[in-house]
Amino acid sequence: MRNWFGNDWNWIVAGLAAAIVVPILSFFAKMPLWIGAVIGLLVFAGLVFALSPRRLFEGLDAKAIGKGRLDFARDLLTAAAPAAQRLETSSDHITNKETAKRVRHLAEIAADVFAKVEASPESAGTVRRFLSYYLPRAAEVAEGFATLEAKRLPDQKRLQEVDLVLAKLEDAFVHYSDSLVDDRLDTLDTELRLIQASLKEDIGR
Repeated sequence: MRNWFGNDWNWIVAGLAAAIVVPILSFFAKMPLWIGAVIGLLVFAGLVFALSPRRLFEGLDAKAIGKGRLDFARDLLTAAAPAAQRLETSSDHITNKETAKRVRHLAEIAADVFAKVEASPESAGTVRRFLSYYLPRAAEVAEGFATLEAKRLPDQKRLQEVDLVLAKLEDAFVHYSDSLVDDRLDTLDTELRLIQASLKEDIGR
């Protein structure tokens, strides 16, 4: 299961570790209880910090990219994260293997889009509709398929209709993911033209 920006597993792990360390130090290492408690507190604080989820766009130069662009991309990804989580979770509740595989593929493409936008926040506008419309709708459709399947006597025609919509959404997901690559290729094409012009001017070819 992916970390879609913000779970509390670091606090849980840190609490469990501290709860284990204190009695071990007190009863087995024969340390005074207060020393064990201090060490346990340090272990807890250290693990909370060390295991904390990485923040969005951590390490990127906000000044170079532009605070407005960065905030726009952060807001888009943060708002879309719950839908991405729902989409990934829904695949575990679908018994039809092909449909479950398709929904997992949708979740993988969504994760790829998130990674691309995080690497290049200025590209967020290209996938705004994907993140704000197609991704939440895909999560709803996938959950709907799982709900239909859970009936004692599922309507096979409705299941086929929903599966068809998921297949079309898969095409849309691929389109938007590839559009982020196309943006980079447009920049490459521009660079190639400029280099070729410079070479022709400097060395005649």
